[in-house]
Amino acid sequence: MSESVHISEHINRAAVEVYAYASKVENLPNWAAGVSADMEIRFVEPNPFGVLDHWATVGGQTFYNPMRVIGDGAGSEVVFTLRDATDADKAAVAADLVTLKRILEAPAG
Repeated sequence: MSESVHISEHINRAAVEVYAYASKVENLPNWAAGVSADMEIRFVEPNPFGVLDHWATVGGQTFYNPMRVIGDGAGSEVVFTLRDATDADKAAVAADLVTLKRILEAPAG
């Protein structure tokens, strides 16, 4: 059995808004530092449940990444699950979620 770790970040934006932004593949390079041009990302079908599970294929290997946006009052929590992750993997995902938070909480203008 693999070990799972859940990394989360609270974002002061409605879950529907976080989901709308994070679910667009074209937005990934803005907040997910590990995404590169040689990587294929495929999300689950759009859904009303905040499910952002996706598959990342690079170098012929495909990795499944469970991810959720959960409503939390007027804001939301984004939860990313890693399996058998290194400390570097955990730090990278945590940094990506902080970047997502920064982008989505930035004042409009």
